[in-house]
Amino acid sequence: MVLIIVLLSGVLSIVAYRLGMLTHDGAVASFAIGVIVGVLGGTEWFILLMLFVAAGFAATRAGFSKKKGAGLQEGTHGERSHLNILGVGVAPCIFAALAYLTGDEYRLLVSIGFIASISVAAADTLASEIGVRDKNVWLCTTLKSVPPGTDGGVSVMGLGVSLLGAAVTSVLGWIVLHNTLGLLLIIPTISGFIGCYMDSIFGATIETDGWISKYTNNAVTGILGGVLAIFLAWPFI
Repeated sequence: MVLIIVLLSGVLSIVAYRLGMLTHDGAVASFAIGVIVGVLGGTEWFILLMLFVAAGFAATRAGFSKKKGAGLQEGTHGERSHLNILGVGVAPCIFAALAYLTGDEYRLLVSIGFIASISVAAADTLASEIGVRDKNVWLCTTLKSVPPGTDGGVSVMGLGVSLLGAAVTSVLGWIVLHNTLGLLLIIPTISGFIGCYMDSIFGATIETDGWISKYTNNAVTGILGGVLAIFLAWPFI
């Protein structure tokens, strides 16, 4: 199974690179993260990660010409570098490693943290790629009107698609990892949305002030979203 994970991660990373979705170093980082999550978390965890990646690329391509015209695209033509990949991939790797180290006793609990960390990334990706089309943007800390793409800027469309992204990811995560649906999937949904909003708050404050980069912001809020989900789920497990 390990060999299959390595091969799949390699093939998918090469395909994404060939399609111009990843830079060379981005493909290497993508391969590494896929292997770590797949080997330490398991096949189902790898599948959920790949579903998120595919959805993220689709969101990037949606209305890309308009985003590029406004100078709001990632890279030159939407490609992701290793910094982008590590920013969203560090958190899932941490929870996969935690699941491996703690064993079956805490696997359900840690899996909720894993789903939440990807929900944060999905919510943020949709808010950035689709929500940016909304021209009515305000700074999350002051509620003052700001241009689209401003760090910490939020909009009705952005908030809506981020919640949708967190919810869909949580539903898919629960199905893929647990082969069922349950009320507990509300927890990674809420945590994913909160993590995304924390990303905006950090973006408007410590990121704008130069204390952290947007990639560090992505990693930190992904971890915090996962930890929040574990904390909320603990009494019910």
